[in-house]
Amino acid sequence: MDKNNKYHFECTTCGAKYEQDEVTYLCPICEKENKNDQPPKGILKTLYDYKKIKNSAKWHKLFDKIKAKEYRELLPINSERSLSWLKVGKTPLYEINSKSFKNLKGEFTILLKDDSQNPTFSFKDRASDLVCAFAKEQKIDTIVAASTGNAGSSLAGICASQKQKAIIFAPASAPKAKLTQILMYGAQLIPVDGTYDDAFDLSIEATNKFGWYNRNTAYNPFTIEGKKVVSFEIFQQMKQKIPDRIFVPVGDGCIISGVFKGFEDLLKIGLIRKIPTIIAVQSEKSDNIVRNLENEKFITKPSTTIADSIAVDIPRNYWMTRKFMEQYSGESIIVSDKEIISASKMLSNNTGIFSEPAAATAFAGMIKYSEKGLIDENSKNVILLTGSGLKDLNSVQGIIKIPESIKKLEDIKL
Repeated sequence: MDKNNKYHFECTTCGAKYEQDEVTYLCPICEKENKNDQPPKGILKTLYDYKKIKNSAKWHKLFDKIKAKEYRELLPINSERSLSWLKVGKTPLYEINSKSFKNLKGEFTILLKDDSQNPTFSFKDRASDLVCAFAKEQKIDTIVAASTGNAGSSLAGICASQKQKAIIFAPASAPKAKLTQILMYGAQLIPVDGTYDDAFDLSIEATNKFGWYNRNTAYNPFTIEGKKVVSFEIFQQMKQKIPDRIFVPVGDGCIISGVFKGFEDLLKIGLIRKIPTIIAVQSEKSDNIVRNLENEKFITKPSTTIADSIAVDIPRNYWMTRKFMEQYSGESIIVSDKEIISASKMLSNNTGIFSEPAAATAFAGMIKYSEKGLIDENSKNVILLTGSGLKDLNSVQGIIKIPESIKKLEDIKL
């Protein structure tokens, strides 16, 4: 590979290597074999000169304190100044004891990584920030994405801060709050009469026809690079230690792949000796990754989960996720939609953090692990909370009741 290049790509399917200016999205060899009813092959992995970084005298300073806006040596951009001026990342990691929740078995530490505190209130800002920064350095001003809502509102918001144009393909059935965000940020919204997968395919067609830069997860390799920074932050916030487990909500497989990739980078530069146990949590009504992990051939089923952000029929990052799970002994668990909504209420009631169903899925996975006696005493367990509950108010209407109005104090029912 060219020693002058900062990074290169490696195909997760065939292993072919490409210089940073040779490809943009998928491996051109494997892309030819892709079929509409199967997760795409040819997803690219971004790799760096880890030996050079490891031997550098300054790289470790990035992990001394939570002060750096970027991790320049391990990102595909030239300058941190290319990132949005909005505060993306550096979200809180709240530590609480399991005894704070009455129905959890055993005593262990829960660490809530609250990514709803990103600018557009979701984890997706991490990917959007990096993609937009790369586009800025390449003088690209129009970026397109397909989304169930969060990635679209994220791209729209970050583009607004960067004076770039965002074009968002989203299912017309996406939560109104998310579609509202997209429009308020000034993006061009293209509602799609269909699913996220339909929106994804249309966005690729538009990319090819109009030459727009595409942010789609799994399709654009830099989305993983943006998402992996959460692992760097967890490592920093835990004072250069790793947790025992990390529970991650899973739809397309991009967030969990980003978590794996972040810790893998730390492993390759010698900062850690092993990767924590990373647990994929999916709804039983959208389990197209977990259900297929042991299968030779991928078989899809329609997604009907209430957790719209992880409702995916054809998970675009299935093969990378599966490879990470196999290589680093990842685990998985399925939860019901009822358990997801119950977890959201339990989390809100006990912590003051209101998470959308997709985020609460990770918490539901932790609860189920606890019920099964799978969480060790005194262990440290991170829950990745990926989005605010205000993004999807309709999903929780069935578990709350707004009281009737009163006219006088005597009408109050205590």
